[in-house]
Amino acid sequence: MIDLFLRNIETIRPENISSEVYQAARRCFLDYLGCTLAGNKLYREKESAYLTDLDTEVGKATILGFSKKVPLQTAALINGISAHVAELDDGHRVGMVHLGSPIISALIAVAEHERIEIRDFLYGIIIGYEVAIRLACTIQPDCKLKGFHATGVVGVIGGAMAIGAALKFDVKQMKSAFSAAVTSAAGVLEMIEGDTELKAFNAGRAAMDAVAAAYMGKAYFKAPQDALGGKRGFLSVFSDNPKMEYIENFNEPFLYIQTIYNKPYAACRHCHPAIEAAINIRGQKGFTLNNIERIQVETYRLAVKGHDHTFIQGINSAKMSIPYSFAVSLVVGRAGLDEYTEKYISNKTILEVASKVVVIEREDLTLLCPQKRIAKVTVQTVTGNFVSQVDYPKGEPENPMSDQEFYAKLEQLMTFGGCSIDSCKQIEQRVMQERFTLSEILENLS
Repeated sequence: MIDLFLRNIETIRPENISSEVYQAARRCFLDYLGCTLAGNKLYREKESAYLTDLDTEVGKATILGFSKKVPLQTAALINGISAHVAELDDGHRVGMVHLGSPIISALIAVAEHERIEIRDFLYGIIIGYEVAIRLACTIQPDCKLKGFHATGVVGVIGGAMAIGAALKFDVKQMKSAFSAAVTSAAGVLEMIEGDTELKAFNAGRAAMDAVAAAYMGKAYFKAPQDALGGKRGFLSVFSDNPKMEYIENFNEPFLYIQTIYNKPYAACRHCHPAIEAAINIRGQKGFTLNNIERIQVETYRLAVKGHDHTFIQGINSAKMSIPYSFAVSLVVGRAGLDEYTEKYISNKTILEVASKVVVIEREDLTLLCPQKRIAKVTVQTVTGNFVSQVDYPKGEPENPMSDQEFYAKLEQLMTFGGCSIDSCKQIEQRVMQERFTLSEILENLS
C-alpha cells in the first residue's frame, strides 16, 4: 500500500503544478507566518522558559519572533506550538486536521538550514498538504472517535514528506522518511479538555518529529515493507474502516491544498458555524440581548462532545466551547483574538448568555457531516424566536474569505505579534510575487 501511495504522490511533479496551486501555497505560508507570530506573543513567556531550561544550544534555525537561532528540531517544536496557539491556523473540513502548524514548521526549519530555493519550498508545502489531507480523510472520523488528534497524527507525516519533496528525496528516502513519521504519529484529544495549554503541543511535537523522520529518510534507514497498510501499520491503528479512495484515487482535477479552509474566528473550527449564526442573529430586525430565555444549537455529533461546556475554565476552554463562542459573538459581534482574553471570558453578560446555550446533536446534520458542518441556532426570547442556520462558515472553499478579509486577518495577526504594518505589507507583496528568499523573511520577523 505504501509503495502505491508514494508512486501516486510522485506523479505530482513541480513542473506540472499550476500557478493557481503555487498561489495557494504562498497564501498558506503567509497565513502561517501571521498565526505563528501571534502565537509566539501569546506563549512567549512559556516558550522562553522552555528554551532557557532545556535547549540553550546555538543552532541553525529561526524561531519566529525570537532573535536567537536554535537546533532544527527545537525551532520546529516552538514554531509548531506558536502556529496553533491562537486557533486561527488553516485546516481541512473532511480531514478534521490543521496543516500549516505542523507541516510548515517542520519544513521552514530544514529549508533555512539547507538553503532550499523558494520554488522547492513551495513545492514541499504542496506535497505536505496533499499527503496529510489524504491520510486524514482516509482515517476520519474513526481517528477522532478513538480519541486521536489528527493534527499530531498526520501532521508529522505531512511534515516529513514536505521536507523530502523540497530536498528531492528519491523513492527509497521518501519511503524511509514516511515510515519513520508513521511510527511517530501521535496526539490525543484529551489535550483539548479544560484549561489545557497542551493542545498546541500536538502540532509542535509533530513538526519536531517530522524533522527527525525526514533526516532518517535522507540517511537511507531501511523501512518496513508497508508502514501504511501493514497489519499493524498506520491504517489499522487509526481507523476501523479506512476510506481507501483517498489513497488509491488520484484522478481529481485539483490538489488538496486548494480545498483547505482559512479561519476568521479564533476558536476551534467546530465552533465556527455557531459563531456565524450568532453574528447573523445579532443583525436580525427586532433582536436585542434582553429577555433571552433559551438558546438551542443543533449540530452534528462530532461538534458536541468536548465543545458543549458552559463552564469556562480559561482562555483555551473558551476557544473549545460552542456556548461561549456563540455568546461572545452575539454580545460583541466578533470572535477574534481579543474576544478570547480574560476581559471577555470573565464578562458577566457573556457568561450569562453562554449559560443559556444548549448544544444538541441532530441526526440528519450528523449524516451530512463532513461534507457539511452545519449549525442551526434558535434563540428563544419573550418576544419570539430568532433563527439562523450556517452550512459553510466563512473560510470554507464554498464560502471563502475575500482577499480583503484574508489580508486584514494577516495584518492583524502580524502587527499583534510585533511586526510593523509597513513590514507586513512588504512581506505580503514579496511572498505573493515570489520575489524573496526565506532568509529575508525570517530576518524581518526575528
